[in-house]
Amino acid sequence: MQIITRQVEGKPLTVTIEYPEYNESTMRLIQKINSLDLRFSAYDDDKQIRIELSDVYYIENVERKLFIYTKSDVYRFDSTMPQLESIISGTQLVRISRTCIMNTDHLKQIRQVKNSHLEAVLDNDEMLIVSRKYLKDIKRVFKG
Repeated sequence: MQIITRQVEGKPLTVTIEYPEYNESTMRLIQKINSLDLRFSAYDDDKQIRIELSDVYYIENVERKLFIYTKSDVYRFDSTMPQLESIISGTQLVRISRTCIMNTDHLKQIRQVKNSHLEAVLDNDEMLIVSRKYLKDIKRVFKG
């Protein structure tokens, strides 16, 4: 792979990908680049806030309401889990339980705890329970 960078004044950031054949690696690269531009509109009380994908630690469904958790803040997100899953396809966000989606970029470790449960530890030391049902999704992200 060859990476060429150059600064061009007065033009927006442009990424050109040249490839000998379109394969899974090329597709994942394109999805990763597209995800860099993903932002969420959420609410802090009545103020609307734009949250970068990289700032999201996890998203949780509590009593039929979605909340976006960042390193130190929580925001209300007006969406449903199915709508959210269609938006985050191909990103580093992965579902870890029926009610929680985690950003694997902030994952520090996964460890087994009692009763065969798994626990994800994020880089802010927040701990989330990982359902065995969704473990294959986390492994898929790491292979990618």
